[in-house]
Amino acid sequence: MRTGSYELDIIVQGYPGKSVCHGGLGWSTIALLRGEGRVALIDVGSFSQRGPIRERLKARGLSPDDVTDVILTHSHWDHSVNWVMFPNATTWIGAGELAWSVAQPWGHNTVPELYVRELDRNPRTRRIEPGEAIFPGMTAELAPGHTPGHLFFVLATPESDILFTGDAAKNRAELLSLTADMTYDQAESRRSMETIWKRWRQRPGTLLVPGHDVPMRLENDAPVYIGTREAAISAWFENDLERTTLFSLTLREASPARVAAE
Repeated sequence: MRTGSYELDIIVQGYPGKSVCHGGLGWSTIALLRGEGRVALIDVGSFSQRGPIRERLKARGLSPDDVTDVILTHSHWDHSVNWVMFPNATTWIGAGELAWSVAQPWGHNTVPELYVRELDRNPRTRRIEPGEAIFPGMTAELAPGHTPGHLFFVLATPESDILFTGDAAKNRAELLSLTADMTYDQAESRRSMETIWKRWRQRPGTLLVPGHDVPMRLENDAPVYIGTREAAISAWFENDLERTTLFSLTLREASPARVAAE
């Protein structure tokens, strides 16, 4: 998708679900933004996304060395761990978010303790304040609740805007209910989602990229998915490695939100 001088690709699609028996699922959205001399990733996932990130960068003629900017909405493991993959990138994170993260007691949070410690020490780390511009057209806004220093990012171009909400608004259900799953402060999360809604409605055609769902636009003030959800698990339940069972993790019936072809 092109908007203004930027090209946007969702290279890893976020998934609006939780694991039942094995802890966090953590399939978060990873967005690639190119333009104005930048090759930026908004959130970078965790260990299991390393292969897909490399493959999908390569398919676009890129490698991790080409990434100029890693922009983190917050510090949780499923969004932040892979900042170490990009040796030439500046990593942007909220100043308050990073300070909170490194102060957390080890072993009691979804913050990756060693990774945020090294991020705090890294000379290429840039601490952002709300309202600050990261590069032309891209600004940070405070959206606490999921974490105290969570940010969402607004890319404004002459043609349209894009909102990268991270886990301030993880999925369509949260946006519609104004209720957050996994939040430190439900009231703060609601206020943050109300802020996101206000910003989303300001300009027709604005695209919203959530932390764990398919991107959406508003149509008659209702979120409409842009693209089709893809998610499945292949499992070995037979007697050899040649036969697998495929489990689709998408709905067969019509989605509650209409799917629009981009």
